[in-house]
Amino acid sequence: MKEILLKVYLQPKSSKNEIVGLYRDGLKVKVTAPPVHRKANEALLRLLAEELGVAPSSIEIVKGRHSREKTLRIANSNPLTLKRKSISVKNGSG
Repeated sequence: MKEILLKVYLQPKSSKNEIVGLYRDGLKVKVTAPPVHRKANEALLRLLAEELGVAPSSIEIVKGRHSREKTLRIANSNPLTLKRKSISVKNGSG
């Protein structure tokens, strides 16, 4: 287990919560929450924690709290699990 940095492009106020797929040099993620009072960021952390099988508290926004482009630190993560998830995202099942 180790820490991983992940670049995310967040789209708030979407019709559903989903990991869309690879975008530029990171992942594009849509959430239904609006970008006010940290609601979109909280929705992002909950969605990724659920999808990756980690506790929400183990994911931290290290850059881009007020931007759509964010860098996240995922602690106590299994790189193999993340790789499998990214493969399923690439194939359109994420």
